[in-house]
Amino acid sequence: MSDSILPAPDSSVARRRRHYRQLKDRLAKWMVTSGGLMVIVAIVLIFFYLLYVVIPLFGGADVRSEQQFTQPADNYSHLTLDEYNEVALSLTMNGELRFFDAHSGALLQSPELPLPENATIVSFAAGSQHTGVFSYGFSDGQALLFQEAFNISYPEGTTRLISPEIRYPLGDTPVSVDPAGQALSILTAQYADDMATFAALTADGRLVLTRVKKAVNFLDETQFDLDTEQWMLATDSSAPVADLKMDVDQRELYVIYENGDIAFFDIQRQEQSRLVDRVNAVPEGVKVTATEFLAGGISLIVGRSDGQIDQWFPVRDDDNQYSLKRIRSFHEQQAAIHKIEVEQSRKGFMALDADGRLGVYHTTAHRTLLVMDALDNADAVIAISPRANGLLSLDRSGSARFFEVDNEHPEISWHSLWEKVWYESRSEPEYLWQSTSASNDFEPKLSLTPLTFGTLKAAFYAMVVAIPLAIMGAIYTAYFMSSRMRGVVKPTIEIMEALPTVILGFLAGLWLAPLIENNLPGALSIVLFMPLVMLLVAWLWTRLPKRFRHAIPAGWEAAILIPFILLTGYVCLQMSVPVEQFLFAGDMPRWLESVGIGYDQRNSFVVGLMMGFAVIPTIFSITEDAIFNVPKQLTIGSLALGATPWQTMMRVVLLTASPGIFSAVMIGLGRAVGETMIVLMATGNTPIMDFNIFEGFRALSANIAVEMPESEVGSTHFRVLFLAALVLFVATFIFNTLAELVRQRLRKKYSSL
Repeated sequence: MSDSILPAPDSSVARRRRHYRQLKDRLAKWMVTSGGLMVIVAIVLIFFYLLYVVIPLFGGADVRSEQQFTQPADNYSHLTLDEYNEVALSLTMNGELRFFDAHSGALLQSPELPLPENATIVSFAAGSQHTGVFSYGFSDGQALLFQEAFNISYPEGTTRLISPEIRYPLGDTPVSVDPAGQALSILTAQYADDMATFAALTADGRLVLTRVKKAVNFLDETQFDLDTEQWMLATDSSAPVADLKMDVDQRELYVIYENGDIAFFDIQRQEQSRLVDRVNAVPEGVKVTATEFLAGGISLIVGRSDGQIDQWFPVRDDDNQYSLKRIRSFHEQQAAIHKIEVEQSRKGFMALDADGRLGVYHTTAHRTLLVMDALDNADAVIAISPRANGLLSLDRSGSARFFEVDNEHPEISWHSLWEKVWYESRSEPEYLWQSTSASNDFEPKLSLTPLTFGTLKAAFYAMVVAIPLAIMGAIYTAYFMSSRMRGVVKPTIEIMEALPTVILGFLAGLWLAPLIENNLPGALSIVLFMPLVMLLVAWLWTRLPKRFRHAIPAGWEAAILIPFILLTGYVCLQMSVPVEQFLFAGDMPRWLESVGIGYDQRNSFVVGLMMGFAVIPTIFSITEDAIFNVPKQLTIGSLALGATPWQTMMRVVLLTASPGIFSAVMIGLGRAVGETMIVLMATGNTPIMDFNIFEGFRALSANIAVEMPESEVGSTHFRVLFLAALVLFVATFIFNTLAELVRQRLRKKYSSL
């Protein structure tokens, strides 16, 4: 028989198969490459979008001259502007009022005040911008209180109509401020909540106060009664008084002397009126040239003849005593400050100096936003609109100018975000986050430092719990555990990662936190005794006879620990109440507070346990894979050379797997830093900076989740939340980049093993 000859394969079919495989390889390569590039592009786009939202926070102010017109020349004392920048009100020392168009100067109204016939105007006072109250002081010791109002209506549906008017909260009859009938040389007045207070320096040097309380007849609201009380304050006769300022709540009176002293009086009640403090606000040779209250009436802004502007407010010490403190200063202007105009709803102000230069400032941020040449004639009055987007100036010659103001986010600076800030009514500089309040003149506290601290605090305690348990468990599972037991343990731990974090947060807040509070000694003793019991059981196991130890298959020894672990936890919890009664008078949380350690039910201890539970599967899975995939020839070779299993593990396996272990830790850290729901539900969300494990905190991610739905789109608060997201993004990127660099170096160093 002849050998059978196999037919040669069809070369065309082989070529088609090769081409098909190459096509699939190229397609797979293209898909993987494009997918990776799309991920990179998406991350870059996220970064630039966050940057796009955040950048406007750090822009300066812009003041642009829009219209210029003329008004009658007069001795103007004050100027106001409505919130829509449409109607302005000018007041003169002759008692003439004019409502006019803020862009063209066209006269709208010229109301006449009921001025007394036998007296002349000698002083003027403007109250808080919120109330729109003004007062004229007369030569006979009387004062007239009146109020501006801008009534808004839409008679044609869409066209806005502003109807200005003058009201008289205390009636159109002047109030007798000085019973002696002396001229009111200097006057300050406020009206709020049906109560008005006048403080005046009379021609003979007395400081008199008059408080008028208005009782309205509810049957006829046009009728009311006035209850008046009057008293005097002692002043320093050796130093002439230059100005008087009263806060909107009518509790504090500041007397500014010509020698630069400022006296702070408490005038809440007549019988308790007293001098609280007196300070010298300027150095020798410098004078106080302008003063004004910031919005809210707590801080006094003091302009000086050398161009410096200072912020002062009362600070309470440990003995509950107040003293005036200079909080911060602005040095950008060089000429004497002529006029200070404050914003109505923010802690910002504008200052006009003797050279006609205009400065735009914000106190909380300690920020100078703009200094510019604005006016040729510095002897002018200025007005900022309630929305702080318009500025109007008017000088004695009648020259008026309207400016468009762009100053959206003055509250933000590096100082206000990351450094300690001395906020109003606080005893010292602090890191604070308090973004909203019910008050319109609230001072936002937008420090990201306590939020960043809270994020790191949460991650730290979570990693303290997760790293030793996950890595030690992975070492034992991958290297010492039997294959059958590993087949049960590894999937069980990995499936823990599928648990929703909202469920874990729910359990932490509503079950674990109360359980730990009610059994705090037991919970702490579990943390202390559990490792000791495990070591003790392991040591006792080595002391057992070999026949007992060999009865357990190799790799199943860990199962022996299970009953001891459960028994230790049960005993610790059962002993918690007796131990608490014996050592801590039955209440360990209260005992901790008595020794200066604060305790919150939802605290870092709870978060650390639950977040550690959530992070363990991530670290365990990657670490276990890295150790298990160490080439077997390395371990076998080490054992063959006489090394023990532990020596092989420590000097060969762990070093070879160290890049993977490091990656596992960094990925777990990233998971802990970005965790939201557990932190949100298991802490009190209090933005405090305290490393106490029994205190709560507020993290960046949780803060974004809580406040973003309530923030106004485009507002400072909204953009600061995006800034917090950008901080998280950048921090995660930096950590991951450094981790990758370290991992590559470890891989290169130990790849030769």
